[in-house]
Amino acid sequence: MTVVLAADRLSYSYPGSPPVFSELSMEVSQGTALAVLGPNGGGKTTLLRLLCGGLRPAAGRIMLHGRPLGYGRTALSEFRTQVQFVHQDPDDQLFAATVSQDVSFGPLNLGLPPATVAARVTAALEDMEIVPLTEQPTHLLSFGQRKRVAIAGALALRPLVLILDEPTAGLDPAGAEALLATLRRLSAGGTTIIASTHDVDFAHRWADEAAIISRGRLRTGAADSLLTDSALLRDASLRPAWGPAVGRVLRAVGGLPADAPDPRTPEEVLRLEPGTRP
Repeated sequence: MTVVLAADRLSYSYPGSPPVFSELSMEVSQGTALAVLGPNGGGKTTLLRLLCGGLRPAAGRIMLHGRPLGYGRTALSEFRTQVQFVHQDPDDQLFAATVSQDVSFGPLNLGLPPATVAARVTAALEDMEIVPLTEQPTHLLSFGQRKRVAIAGALALRPLVLILDEPTAGLDPAGAEALLATLRRLSAGGTTIIASTHDVDFAHRWADEAAIISRGRLRTGAADSLLTDSALLRDASLRPAWGPAVGRVLRAVGGLPADAPDPRTPEEVLRLEPGTRP
């Protein structure tokens, strides 16, 4: 698969603090759904901010389609039209009076024709399933709605890569399920998505690749493999994913065929044929 975004031997430290990580490298393939996991303070958000150009590494390079990122104003502006970052707290990102004004800001700033801007705004609102909120004041929206508006604003720029910092943080279970369905749809449509999370179950249900960062080290690989590695997860202060654990128990008692995939939700377990449940 084509590598769209890469980190090459990154090192970074905050002033007066030891390095968050050194010589860290990773590659993100086009169309990948990548979950970045790790303990609090382990470097997840720092890595994401480096990947989007929000922080400049002490050493190493960020590359988009093999081209190193430059940190001049023009280079960064061009890069950020292709790699969009969405904050954990949508209030750090939203500033316009209404939803449509906020989502249209990026395309208008690119100098696109009004008809193109309108089409992009409509498509982004449809992608996030918030068309009824088009003219709503942003300050009257729920937290989950504001998150969707923030993501829509990023999508309106038609980025190659969408980077989300803790997208399910602060959402109730229904809101998290709705966002999960939206991210699945975006991934199926070819959008490259990188999302940090503490929620191993969310990562296991959504991502096809995972990156686990802990103690300055990074492990990357298939989500189904990394998120069932108990020792690796324990070292990163993470618990194993629910689905694989339940799948092992069900197979051990004959409740699930040996070649069947792990369940990803309690509803999948409940839908098992009565004769196959223990």
